[in-house]
Order: sequence, then C-alpha cells, then structure tokens
Amino acid sequence: MKAYDGMYIDGTWRPAAGRAVIEVVNPADEQVIATVPAGTAEDVDAAVRAARAALPAWAATPPAERAARLTALRDALLARQDEIAATVTAELGSPLKLSQAVHAAVPVAVAGSYAELAATYAFEERVGNSTVLHEPVGVVGAITPWNYPLHQIVAKTAPALAAGCTLVAKPAEDTPLVARLFAEAVHEAGIPAGVFNLVTGLGPVAGQALAEHPDVDLVSFTGSTAVGRRIGALATGMVKRVALELGGKSANVILPSADLARAVNVGVANVMTNSGQTCSAWTRMLVHREQYDEAVELAAAAAAKYGDRIGPVVNAGQRDRVRGYIEKGVAEGARIVAGGPESPRGTGYYVSPTVFADVTPGMTIAQEEIFGPVLSVLRYDDVDDALRIANGTVYGLAGAVWAGDEAEAVVFARRMDTGQVDINGGRFNPLAPFGGYKQSGVGRELGAHGLTEYLQTKSLQF
Repeated sequence: MKAYDGMYIDGTWRPAAGRAVIEVVNPADEQVIATVPAGTAEDVDAAVRAARAALPAWAATPPAERAARLTALRDALLARQDEIAATVTAELGSPLKLSQAVHAAVPVAVAGSYAELAATYAFEERVGNSTVLHEPVGVVGAITPWNYPLHQIVAKTAPALAAGCTLVAKPAEDTPLVARLFAEAVHEAGIPAGVFNLVTGLGPVAGQALAEHPDVDLVSFTGSTAVGRRIGALATGMVKRVALELGGKSANVILPSADLARAVNVGVANVMTNSGQTCSAWTRMLVHREQYDEAVELAAAAAAKYGDRIGPVVNAGQRDRVRGYIEKGVAEGARIVAGGPESPRGTGYYVSPTVFADVTPGMTIAQEEIFGPVLSVLRYDDVDDALRIANGTVYGLAGAVWAGDEAEAVVFARRMDTGQVDINGGRFNPLAPFGGYKQSGVGRELGAHGLTEYLQTKSLQF
C-alpha cells in the first residue's frame, strides 16, 4: 500500500491542512491499495486562491499558446497510457482491456480535440455594428465522478483551459489516483502554476466547500441527480453558473424492421460496459410485442457470456444498491432470465449480469437509475406506445433507435426527449455535444458546445 501526500496547488504538491486520509480500495479483491489526503475547506480555499491569482494571466494568454499547452497535455497523457490504464483497473476494477481502450484512450482524444478548438474557435465575432467577445467565465470548480475518472476530469479541464479559465478539481474519493497522474501530466505540459489545482477529499466536505466558495464562478459537476440538485442549489443560491451532467435511464428502441439479433446483442453489450456504471447506458430495451419473446431469449444468451468478462462495481455500497434493485424487480413482478442478486464470486464487489423480462413501465427498475449491469426488457404495441414508454421517465440523457430503414429511425429519434441518440449502433463521437434533457442535467460537454459552457459573452457597440 502506498500513502500519497499532498494536494496539487499552485504548481506544486503541498501538504494537506489536516491529517485525515481516504483509503483507496481495489474493488476486485477488497484490499486497500493506497491512501490520499482527505482535503478540508482550508485546502479548497488555498486552491481557489491559487486559481484566482492565476486567472488574469491565463485568460490573457493567446488562444494559440493555450492550444499548444493542451497539445502538450495530450502528449503527456499519451505517454502515460499504460500507467493510467493500470491505475484505473486497480482503483475502479475495470478489466484492463477496457481501461486501455476507453479509460486511457478517450481522454487523449478529448484533450486533442480541445487543443484544436482552442486554436480555431472564434473568440471574437462581428455582429452588425457590434464586436462580440467570448471571454472565460473565471474560476471553475470541477467535481468529477468515479465511473470514468480520467475522462470526466479531462472533459471539464480541457475546455476550461481552452476557454482561458483556471480551475480546481475535486475527484471522486473512490478513484483519486488517476487524478494525481493527471496533475503530473498537467505539470509536465508546462501549464502555468495555479491554472489547474487538485484537491482530494470527501464530497460533503471538500466538494461542498468548492461548490459554495465565493470565488468560484462556475461549478461543473457529474454524478447523481440527487447530489446535482444539492450542488445546483448551493451554486445558484450564490448566483454562480452550473453545468450538471446527471443520471439517465436511457431507452434502446428496437423497431420491428430492425435487425433484431444485432440490436439486442449491441444493446446488451452497451449495458454491460464498465459493469453497467455508465450514466448513458441503454438500460431499457423496448421491443415490439410480436418480437418480444425472441428478444428476451437473445438478451439472456448474450448476458450469460459476460459472466466472467465484466469487472466488479466500485464499492460495497454500490454492490448492495444494485442487488437491492434486482430484489425490488422480482418483488414487483419482473422475471429474471439471466443473472440475479446472488454474488458470482466470493471476493470482490461483483454483480451478476442480469436481464429482466416482463418489465412494465411503472416498475422501479424501469424508472430509476440502477448503475449496474442490469437490463430491463419492455414490450410495446406500436410506435406511439414505444415513444410514450421511451419518454416516460424523469431522465433524458441518451438512447438508441434501430430500424431497417435509417430514415425511419431518425424520425423516431427526433421525437425522443433525450440529449443524444445513437442510430443503428452509431459510434461515439467526442466532438458531439453530450448532456441531457429533464433531470439528466444542465449544459453540454465535449466539442464546441462543451467549450461554450466555460465562456461568457460581452458585446462592444461601434
């Protein structure tokens, strides 16, 4: 076990204000692998003061130079990919192949995309007799989750830096180690002292102190809707901006003309990725009544193949939460066709890949975010019924539509109340805006739309 010390504040690792630590546990074997400092409000204040002091110079740095620093950051992350993947596997439990292909690789692509945007974005534009300036919003407080620990830090830090903002990041307490690697990459990239700062700590202590700090101009949070409401209340009560990427209960709508086998297999894979710990996972599969039984059989067979291929969930509390939802599904009348609440292994926070049939739209497992490898398969009678079910939750983060004719799928997708829809298995696009409708959040991440979250607008009239 390694005991890490210090917070990355003002370009250096400095001792924490308190002596309390957070134990980092490997979810696969339940062993403590490291400790990190449990930051306090005093640590947060020091970090925010450093970010505030660094803001004028960084905001005045030409976009081309900010782009160069982001390119250097991308290269520093690329050089650390193996270490990043191994670290995420150790603290999150993600299988190494997934850590390499997603957790380590996607942040490199995102950082590179913002290096390009910083160099090409129109920070000034002419509108009639006005010059419109897009200026940095100021100091950003970035509070990130554990499920994609490096991606979420990069998805907030890269656009903030491109915009000319400075920031303080507070990573999830379950996965702080990869955040420390990121701080090392920032330092190596030559990003000036105070522009990026890292404070590890618990959400109710360090996270709350960051959200309510008077010198933080924008709070960017990714996590549960319940915590997002709390952070939003703290921030908006002080009239500061918020960007919230919250929960989801996304629908995978398989229209009768679709390739049923492909749609089901890809849909199951989507739910099982990252052990189901993905806010945009398609956890509700909607199938026409006449194809329902076949789809259930296909889904059960596909899920059974993931029994020894997915990792654990992040901690004991999450394991128990997911099992509780599985038990709730049975109690409300749903039928398990794969998996179940029993642990598939004696050690580690594992949950069996689970598929429910005979799920109705009002059931708890069809309405609430489970955040585990659990799929609900629902029947629909016609297209309008499918749309009603798809839109029938408080969430609206993502979704999918499958049809034999792409145009048919697009017509349906346009009617979905959700922020992102994949058509016939469309690939992830790091330049496309990501974010939700309804209680799935406020604002967008990634691409140019993600950059605008960190800008404010001024007009000069001539």
